[in-house]
Amino acid sequence: MKPLHILINPHAAGGRAARLAPALQAWAQARATPATVHVAETVPQALQWLDALPHGCTVALVGGDGTINQLLPAFLRNKLTMALVPQGSGNDVARALGVAGLPWRDALALAEQATPCAMDVGWLRTPQQERPFLSSLTVGFDSAVGYKALHGPRWLRGLPRYLLATFRELSALQTWDMQVELDGVQVHSGTTLFASTLNTPTYGSGMPAVPHARTDDGQLNVLIAGRFNVPQTLLMLPRLLMARHLSHPRVQTRPFRTMAIASAQALPLATDGEYVGESPTLSVQVAPGALQVLRR
Repeated sequence: MKPLHILINPHAAGGRAARLAPALQAWAQARATPATVHVAETVPQALQWLDALPHGCTVALVGGDGTINQLLPAFLRNKLTMALVPQGSGNDVARALGVAGLPWRDALALAEQATPCAMDVGWLRTPQQERPFLSSLTVGFDSAVGYKALHGPRWLRGLPRYLLATFRELSALQTWDMQVELDGVQVHSGTTLFASTLNTPTYGSGMPAVPHARTDDGQLNVLIAGRFNVPQTLLMLPRLLMARHLSHPRVQTRPFRTMAIASAQALPLATDGEYVGESPTLSVQVAPGALQVLRR
């Protein structure tokens, strides 16, 4: 078996990931094949550790979508293969890779035995920043909800946390005037609730936003919701949870390779559930097969 490196984000899942460290250390020490376990208290510490690894090796991340998003640049520049021990609040990347809910021993066995495969990566670019994402880029209402979810009650996890954040955001519902171009063609202009990009079928801790999305087809999918008021948004929520929202006349989804969005207002943005600020303009591009992953 090839050497395996395990990186733990002790803050993932409200600190629950840290409690796995002793068991993972014991597991690594009992192996015949070398394995290293590292607990990274900060993102810079984790990035430094990843940058010191040999290019092309396999790293099992113990964390969730936020952990993946923060460490994804190091995986890309060092051509590391990503395995997951799902320990996050959202786990939408884990769902796409078929490992959500997998016990940690089974997840590590998969990391040792599975054959790497390619996964597409999205890139967000604004005048202020350039960053990759693996599951989703939210623009508008979805980002505002994600921001409230990040600052929600620590005891509430997963989908219930996102639903609570959604209801809180509805109390001051905001829309934006957006122009959206896909591959150089304008597909939407006007009042918009959100215009978000999916690489995985779900976001927001399992909401099936684009059920047909694939992570290895060389393209991303935009999900656009036009003009919605508070009652209409409330009525749309159960349709979204049941994956019946795409038939709504003010909702559309389309595949793309490049996207540009412009607005007179600053647009709230979040990548993989992590709030990353605001910008009135942005572009998105897919990097086909840019990351090697292990899936079930």
